[in-house]
Amino acid sequence: MIKFNEVTKVYENITALRKVSFSIEKGEFTFVTGPSGAGKSTLLKLIYLAEKPDEGSISIAGWETLSLKEKAIPFVRRNIGIVFQDFKLLPNKNVYDNIAIALRIRGVKESEIKSRVHEALKLVNLRHKTESFPSALSGGEQQRVTIARAIVGEPTVLIADEPTGNLDVDNTAGIMRIFREINAKGTTIIFATHNMELVKNTGLRVLKLDNGNLVRDERA
Repeated sequence: MIKFNEVTKVYENITALRKVSFSIEKGEFTFVTGPSGAGKSTLLKLIYLAEKPDEGSISIAGWETLSLKEKAIPFVRRNIGIVFQDFKLLPNKNVYDNIAIALRIRGVKESEIKSRVHEALKLVNLRHKTESFPSALSGGEQQRVTIARAIVGEPTVLIADEPTGNLDVDNTAGIMRIFREINAKGTTIIFATHNMELVKNTGLRVLKLDNGNLVRDERA
């Protein structure tokens, strides 16, 4: 599903990733851990094609990213859902429209959009907030809307960049339950976090980065 082979990424004089190699199988739930500046966000950006490696190669669902033409990148990205720590919701649109926009951009029929948005909201337990605007939601609710937006397009890969970083313990537990449920439906998940309490005793795979190096690849 996802394969990194000797991947190096350099920003000016800083090596964000150094000869990183790993592969993630379809349907896996993988944590990416490490301290701030370890290279977690860079690794995720390479997966969702916001960056290209300076050395090495990356394969995503059979596509070699270095050989992708620019016009093919949006098509590949349709297979990837992204959840950010800072939500990135549109403040002037309600919950329904914040989620629906991901499908409208693709030209999906409005009748199908309605069905898929409501399914996504059902999964994150927010169907009663359809008409609410982001400013009226708690941090946990905003993050759940972000997750719904990420999965409404039915991606094969879901990437989460510190999705619980701004949440309290209870909301964090709720978000983790949602991610486990999404994974149980067959979606491959790559979940970046510096919170090792989330990782402990999950039995899930952990890729630990430190100063751009992959220093651990094992089960929690």
